[in-house]
This record gives sequence, C-alpha cells and structure tokens, in this order.
Amino acid sequence: MQAAIAVHGRAAVSFAQADIQIGGESLVADAGAGLYWPAERALLVADLHLEKSSSGARRGVLLPPYDTAITLDRLARQIERWQPARVIALGDSLHDRYGYERISPSSRAQLTRLQRGRDWLWITGNHDPAIAPGLGGTVAATVTLRGITLRHDPTDSTQPEIAGHLHPVARLARRGAIVRRPCFASNGQRLILPAFGAYTGGLNVLNAAYAPHFPERRALAVWMLGRNGIYPVNPAHLRGDG
Repeated sequence: MQAAIAVHGRAAVSFAQADIQIGGESLVADAGAGLYWPAERALLVADLHLEKSSSGARRGVLLPPYDTAITLDRLARQIERWQPARVIALGDSLHDRYGYERISPSSRAQLTRLQRGRDWLWITGNHDPAIAPGLGGTVAATVTLRGITLRHDPTDSTQPEIAGHLHPVARLARRGAIVRRPCFASNGQRLILPAFGAYTGGLNVLNAAYAPHFPERRALAVWMLGRNGIYPVNPAHLRGDG
C-alpha cells in the first residue's frame, strides 16, 4: 500500500529502480531484487537458496517443489532487463551443498542458458561453502571490484562492501496499515541485498543482528520492494517485529 510507505512524512512514489551510491560507485537497485552495476556491466543477486523445498522434504518439511523454477524465472527477467556481461551471486545460491544434485534437468538447462555468453561468479555462503563444478561459472569466497568487496556475510569493516546473508526486510506501520517487505539496506559504505529466492524469509532491519554493520542508525537508508516498484523509506517510520 503506497500510503504506508513514506518518504519525509509523505506517501512515496514508486519507481522500477533506485540509484544507490556505495564507495563512490553508482549502482542501481531493481524492484525485482537485483542490483545492477553499470561500470562493471554486472548484475548482483543474493541468497537464491535454490532447492530449499527439496532440502526441507528430506527432513519432513513439505513445501511446494517449485522454488528453483520460480527463482530462475525471476533471474531470467532481471538478466533480460539489464543484459549484464557478468552475473555475481552473493552466496547461499544453493540451500545446501548437495542442492545441485537435486536440481531438475529443466532447471539445469535454464541455468545453462542464462550463463551462456556472460561471466558467472558464485560467491560461497554458509549454506553452500562448496559449489559443484557442474553448476557452471567460477567460484570464489570474495571478490573486490573498484575497491568494493563482494561477499556473502557482511562485516564491520570500514571498507566498502556489498553482501547478502541477512535477508533484510522493512516493516512499516502507517495510518493503521502494516507493510513488511524485502528491502535494500545501506549506510553509504555497506549495502546488504534482499534475498532473491522464492522461498526465503527475512530479518527486520531493526534487528540487533544489523547493529555491527550499521552502527549509526541515523545513517541507515532503506529501499523497500513493493508490488509495483521500489520505495525509498523514511527510517523514522521503520518498526520492529516485536
């Protein structure tokens, strides 16, 4: 609801994308949860969690077995929109280290098509500390481009970085309406991407887990993903989940 998403005390206007500055670099946050880096012609996504449903099924937790197909379709739309020369996945691309073995032949074929003609980098995460060679692309723990380090788990470093892992969400309560949606969160030096996967949950940006990464809450900037666009949010209107 637009009335619940406020900028400087007024209802926000939604946009398909938002410009973000990190470490002197201009980046574009997309309403589809991807981050495009024009200078690198790179599309960044975080926390795909492919095969989360099949991982849960092995433990008796039953979810509709469509998450990988849905997530790859979302990724295909982002690639179609931005036409990146490089795709960088910021960790937890697989829900567990054996997820690749459970990906259906049709989803493997789609991933191969998405990789064709572009560089593809898998950054390892806590769910996927190893990436099977059959997944294609190259693998690294971190990578630094133009002075910005790309990693899975954010740190408290003073150096510019882009990360995932925490699945940030923003919760707003305005005029009797409550909205809780994934978001991009940044303080100008550090940017944490929303989880991209279809079945991923989220952690409120006001949770104490973010304190080491955003020690000055006044400097926190948030862009919430809505149904029809991306909204810059006035931090004064953020609410915790308690």
